[in-house]
Amino acid sequence: MIFLQPFFAAVTFLTIIRLPHSWCGEQSAMERSLIWFPIVGLLIGASVALLDTVMCAVFPGIMVPSAITVIALIAVSGGLHLDGVADSADAFMSSRSRERMLEIMKDSCVGAMGSLAIAALLLLKFSALATLPHHCRIAVIILLPLAGRTALVVKTVSLPYARSGGGLASAVHTSCRRWHALVATIFLAVVAIALLGVIGIWITLATVVTTGLFSVYCKKKIGGLTGDTLGASCELVETVAALTPLICLKFGGLL
Repeated sequence: MIFLQPFFAAVTFLTIIRLPHSWCGEQSAMERSLIWFPIVGLLIGASVALLDTVMCAVFPGIMVPSAITVIALIAVSGGLHLDGVADSADAFMSSRSRERMLEIMKDSCVGAMGSLAIAALLLLKFSALATLPHHCRIAVIILLPLAGRTALVVKTVSLPYARSGGGLASAVHTSCRRWHALVATIFLAVVAIALLGVIGIWITLATVVTTGLFSVYCKKKIGGLTGDTLGASCELVETVAALTPLICLKFGGLL
């Protein structure tokens, strides 16, 4: 059970599931939970994919199941990552100083830029799911949360923590190591290739490139990462991962 405490801590941190405290251990278990993020992402993806299969059997067409799948992806984390999207957009698009941007991220109110960013990402994710070919739909849905949680690992080990005080993400950042990102990326690649073949390689590349570019942007803007920018990374990568198979269909039919 002690070995699994970091895993249970990751489940509690990344989802709305609340496990007994004795299962999750103390702060040290939370600090060691980063390596389990992709596993939790895979479990989320498999659960949402099962829900999508049921919804596709219940409803005619693909629009309603796609909407329910997007809602499920939001609900499983309690909207935590979308909150990061809103706060990051409000801060980065404010054209303020670094200190002021960090203050904006801590504000619980959502501004116009945050609302627009959420709407844009959800619209893209929904339209991508509604357009996916039937033969790869389930595999892509499984991979979306896995890619998003892999992005959390890669970004956490790539940037310093931007705040002087502790925050929601500071616990996992304390004990992160470079090899965590390598293991997470390899795990994503293996699962993606097993499910989708060549397209899995493109999804893995898209995940790494998107995370890298956004990390560079965050470094330039605020000097590192916060819990909000991590959440934004997860949502951004999920959206890009949903769009990648469609791009491959358009340019070469790599599916």
